[in-house]
Amino acid sequence: MSKRPTITDLARASGVSVATVDRVLNGRLPVREETQRRVYEAATGIGYHAAGLIAQRMRKELPEYRLGFLLLRPRDVFYRAFASELEKAIAQAPGFRGTAAIDFAESLAPEEIVEKLRRLAANCDAVALVSPDHPTVTAAVAEVKGRGVPVFSLLSDFATGIREGYVGIDNLKVGRTAAWMISKCARQPGKVALFVGSHRFHGHELREIGFRAFFREHAPEFTVLETVVNNESYAITHEAVAGLLGQHGDLVGCYVAGGGIEGAISALREVKPDPLPVLICNEITVDTRAALADNLAVMAIATPLAPLCRELVGLMAHSIEEGAANAPGQTFLPFDVYLPENI
Repeated sequence: MSKRPTITDLARASGVSVATVDRVLNGRLPVREETQRRVYEAATGIGYHAAGLIAQRMRKELPEYRLGFLLLRPRDVFYRAFASELEKAIAQAPGFRGTAAIDFAESLAPEEIVEKLRRLAANCDAVALVSPDHPTVTAAVAEVKGRGVPVFSLLSDFATGIREGYVGIDNLKVGRTAAWMISKCARQPGKVALFVGSHRFHGHELREIGFRAFFREHAPEFTVLETVVNNESYAITHEAVAGLLGQHGDLVGCYVAGGGIEGAISALREVKPDPLPVLICNEITVDTRAALADNLAVMAIATPLAPLCRELVGLMAHSIEEGAANAPGQTFLPFDVYLPENI
């Protein structure tokens, strides 16, 4: 049986004295953060029995922040997963101890978003939210910023020049990628449908711009129909897709750039067009994964929630510690692409 590592073994592995290790273990006298981390990593590496205690003592000495988040639609699978990843990122943040205050807006009404933003900002050190770009929201962000609370935009940018930073994916590239896939997978040129949640969502507008720009530049033989605003609603999307399938026999592609994709999937299952239009989904969920598996959808473009939340939480802490205007203006993460063969 191998011998249990001793405090002397830990001191040797971490390159410090036994006295320093004792101070780390018992919280006596100040010890530099770098030294504490070296001792902790060595303890983990050799299997020292008190590695967990060292980690606890290290976290107790970290600053404590309360971070606020405003997401949309609390019953939406995507936003529930988003909330879970935010809590996980805060719990695992290496530089501070944090608590998450997460709220949800039921609608896209600026009045509701502003009310919830103010409520979060009153009790949080920094706030991040998903919101349409609206003058009322911009004014509220300026008000909150004036009180010294940094505000970050998530997924879709807003209040540019006022908010602290944007964290999300490059929506222009997302739109172009969706268009590229339709142009490559459609059996022949024809009409293409595009859905956005709201023209007030800057991210959706960028996706539309990228989508239409690609077809103008590289596939002009396709006709992109008038954009449908679905308010990210299942029912609206279902009815609209069913109607378009009945109205346009040459509908060869469909891209839902925001929420409501479940409605498009259900319409295809119900109408059963032959051939199927090339369906491009937004986000990977139980429904979109099933659509890919059943070859109803060709691709899902998804937000990498875990790395996005880690990046966001780090930027929020940095803005609290360093002050306003010390975070990057825009932080783009690579988006994920799911196909029938890689789900």
